[in-house]
Amino acid sequence: MNSKMDLHTHTIASGHAYNTRKEMIEAAYEKGLELLAITEHAPAMPGSCQQIYFSNFRVLPRRHESMTVLYGAELNILDYAGHVDLPNEILQEMDVVLASIHPPCYVSGTMKENTAAYLGAMKNPYVNIIAHPDDSRFPIDYEEVVKAAKEYHVLLEVNNTSVSPLSFRMNARENYLRMLDLCARYQVPIVVDSDAHVDVLVGSQEYALEMLAETGFPEELIMNTKGDAIYDYINYSPK
Repeated sequence: MNSKMDLHTHTIASGHAYNTRKEMIEAAYEKGLELLAITEHAPAMPGSCQQIYFSNFRVLPRRHESMTVLYGAELNILDYAGHVDLPNEILQEMDVVLASIHPPCYVSGTMKENTAAYLGAMKNPYVNIIAHPDDSRFPIDYEEVVKAAKEYHVLLEVNNTSVSPLSFRMNARENYLRMLDLCARYQVPIVVDSDAHVDVLVGSQEYALEMLAETGFPEELIMNTKGDAIYDYINYSPK
């Protein structure tokens, strides 16, 4: 599979990443990506940028040579109701919006409570992707999450960082195998992302793609191969 997009990356603005916006864009272009999204951590993440940072994306160019560059946020899910840390009046201006659970911003509950947190976030009309729903520290009912993703037209991410040898997330591979089986059963699309926090990892998806190949996951459900079809799932439209 030849993936030409990466919709989950971070710059120094996120506080614990190591390259500038320009460096990340140049690295993505050199690797032959056609679509890159820079998705900084939202304000509840310690050390990240504040709300005002996300309110001025209109000044940033969406093209770099032949590559499209999009801007958004990786929201923090804050509670079991699925509240997130930026208001909708900011989110509606973003090209792409991810939502995820991070230990500094969320206290794990029961499987039912954690599942409800994801479902609540998916109900937000501006949330496009649930990022790395793969960590056993936050147990969830994968069947409920997959069915909700289909209902609310939200993509589920397969996060390359989660299944890499350096991952700190618990049982990510095992959890993805469960999730992918359900996605295939219910015909729910996924997107593969790097979650790069450094320029050398932009576009890196080898561990995730290897897992998808091993499982025989249907390529027609992998949005990375579908070209402009991705725009049906995110806020940005090239038209």
